[in-house]
Amino acid sequence: MQKIEIQTSNARKTKPASAGELGFGKLFTDHMLVMDYAPGQGWGDIRVLPYAPFAMDPGCIVLHYAQTIFEGLKCYRRGDGALQLFRPRDNFARMNVSARRMCMPEIDVELVLEALKALLRLDGEWAPSWPGTSLYIRPTMIGTDTSLSVQASGAYRFFIILSPSGPYYASGLAPVNIYVEDEYVRAVVGGVGFAKTGGNYAASVLAGRIAAEKGFAQVLWLDGKENRYVEEIGAMNIFFLMREGLVTPTLNGSILGGITRQSIMTLAADMGHPVIERRLAIDEIFDAAERGDVIEAFGTGTAAVVSPVGTLRWGDRQVTLSDGRIGALTQRLYDTLTGIQLGRLPDPHGWVEIV
Repeated sequence: MQKIEIQTSNARKTKPASAGELGFGKLFTDHMLVMDYAPGQGWGDIRVLPYAPFAMDPGCIVLHYAQTIFEGLKCYRRGDGALQLFRPRDNFARMNVSARRMCMPEIDVELVLEALKALLRLDGEWAPSWPGTSLYIRPTMIGTDTSLSVQASGAYRFFIILSPSGPYYASGLAPVNIYVEDEYVRAVVGGVGFAKTGGNYAASVLAGRIAAEKGFAQVLWLDGKENRYVEEIGAMNIFFLMREGLVTPTLNGSILGGITRQSIMTLAADMGHPVIERRLAIDEIFDAAERGDVIEAFGTGTAAVVSPVGTLRWGDRQVTLSDGRIGALTQRLYDTLTGIQLGRLPDPHGWVEIV
């Protein structure tokens, strides 16, 4: 395994004194991890450096053609003060899936995990212990060749930055109101919807702004072909507890395979609620909700963990789920998953990695 060079910062930042100072992804720790890829040489020069801006040529490929991928995972402060990661290998394995789709080089999962631990050991004191907080981890890869030709870069930079963060939504676990977007689409089958690449998120900003102007917290995306089938909610996967069971859209190539999604499916099965994966039409959801056959709904993702849905609006139709309160199963799944992540509950599936 390559040696990891560590350069410590002499100018340490002031750490937040309360959870109210955190927000989500607004503050960054003292150090970052960086490594570079060169054609014919592969990944090398892996190092932990003081957090600082990068110098980039204005002709850099990532700036023009968005050849970039990223991941999101968290480090948690346990009650005994120790730090632990949740399913980090799965995040780095998914990053390699994104890399293949975007014509980028894969990373060595074990090397990057060891380097991440070195970074965390250096900046671990930034991991907050207040309820609902964590140290958010953002691995990113960008194409760094200088060229205006539409092509894959030959050189790449991989880096990891850390951000002490509070809840993704200021409302915490309160149910959020969702606007069904039936004009714009996030992704199509055969495209890059299953990859965690920057362009997917840029494409979602306009619809998110429209939803916010209408008083909604997030967008529910429909498929890009028929504009009928449920795909994702914002940047999260979506689940519906219906009379038939707990249902989520099938991964079809335009939906991101969430690590939290996988975890929730496993925990739900443990609780006697095996998940049904199938196509879900939006009119079916509203018809069932109006009959009282949709009991709960929630989104899942690393940032929010579990986000209960209160109200759904589609055109001139609007339904409120679970009387606008968090549902019993949603609460149980949230409590169990966060209990494992924080070390309060046993980890029967081997998901936790101690730093």
